[in-house]
Amino acid sequence: MNLTAKKLSTEKLSILRLKVQGDVLTAEISDGRVISIPIAWFKRLQNASEKDLLNFEISPSGYGIHWPSLDEDVSIKSFINP
Repeated sequence: MNLTAKKLSTEKLSILRLKVQGDVLTAEISDGRVISIPIAWFKRLQNASEKDLLNFEISPSGYGIHWPSLDEDVSIKSFINP
């Protein structure tokens, strides 16, 4: 699969739900996959309090997640193409 095909398929996906538990972020993706990644991949999240970690917003398009109190953004690409 070439890079263009990967990019197109990622653009059609969205994050439906996010669960923050322990040291992982678990996202439910619109194609049915449930994917977990370590919080340690993101320095601002790694050092955040539980209260700040739970204060997130999924973008209306589902492309990314924003933590307003941490000024951190994580896109769907982090879950699909780490």
